[in-house]
Amino acid sequence: QVQLVESGGGSAQTGGSLKLSCVASGSVDRINRMGWYRQTLGEQRELVANIDKLGSAFYPGAKGRFTISVDNAKNTIYLQMNSLVPEDAGIYYCHADPYGLEPAYWGQGTQVTVSS
Repeated sequence: QVQLVESGGGSAQTGGSLKLSCVASGSVDRINRMGWYRQTLGEQRELVANIDKLGSAFYPGAKGRFTISVDNAKNTIYLQMNSLVPEDAGIYYCHADPYGLEPAYWGQGTQVTVSS
């Protein structure tokens, strides 16, 4: 089992920054990639970025204003969000994708609010 705990969400003004953290514990050796998803009301979760233990990052859109990073010594990933806009608001979920056929793990989510 893997447990994921997010922190760092909150409120920011347009143009501001927030940094999210996600700490993994438990069977962390099972984890292949970790990442961040965003969900807004009535919508499905969408991938923001993910990263492997070597630091190889994937952004489904343009890298733009967000940067994902990993600290293997702390079993932690980060999401630095800059130049925030209201459309960035939502619940951000940490995700861990294990090797093989084991189901993915999710954190409890952290709320991000951006005011104009």
